[in-house]
Amino acid sequence: MAEATRASRGRSRPDDGQPNDHLFDRELDHLPPEARWHEWMNRVEATIFAASEPVSRETLARIVGKSCSIDLLIDDIREELRGRPYDLVAVAGGWKHLTRPAYADAIRAAVGASEKAADLTQSEVLVLMCIAYFQPITRAQLSSFFGKEISRDLIGHLRGAGLIASGPRSPTPGAPYTYVTTKEFMLEFGLDTLRDLPDFEALEDAGLLSKEKLLAGDIMPELGGAHENAGVDMEE
Repeated sequence: MAEATRASRGRSRPDDGQPNDHLFDRELDHLPPEARWHEWMNRVEATIFAASEPVSRETLARIVGKSCSIDLLIDDIREELRGRPYDLVAVAGGWKHLTRPAYADAIRAAVGASEKAADLTQSEVLVLMCIAYFQPITRAQLSSFFGKEISRDLIGHLRGAGLIASGPRSPTPGAPYTYVTTKEFMLEFGLDTLRDLPDFEALEDAGLLSKEKLLAGDIMPELGGAHENAGVDMEE
């Protein structure tokens, strides 16, 4: 009787979005090893293909056996995709199907530029880069870094593009908001984690980046605060 009650409760429990172990066979023990591996590959690829956002390791672990190596499975799927116009890419903490760069021109010719692509000025790219490397960082700290006021309009455009968001409040007087990069930033620039950013010190050592170059007025004409939005305070 108690067994029947527990089973009844299990069936009536609201769906939590995860496969029910009693209904979904993750282990596939009835299949020979090769067929089992191929079925896990199909499940993983189908799940990633159907998702609009990168699929995390935790999500994929719900549809394969406990002993299955997600990394080896992904490697085998990518091997099967060699020669195809798209690949399985680690980005923003998960995996996503992305077309290969070689076909970007063909895609643009067929459907036009992506509406989601961020349209950033050089100045906005530089500020975004500084936020990425030194986050969490306040607007005042950004202004101090560049030696001139960073406008709220510039910050607002980066926020509107979904590339940055408010981080924790700074412990400095007034507790201003800090800014951090977002998952959309990771997707836009094809990064899996922030550790994939080029090493800042290595860029300096190679002479490709320096604070002096960032502060050069001739490449940053739009960083001034003359066009601040007086009606909306994006920071405080």
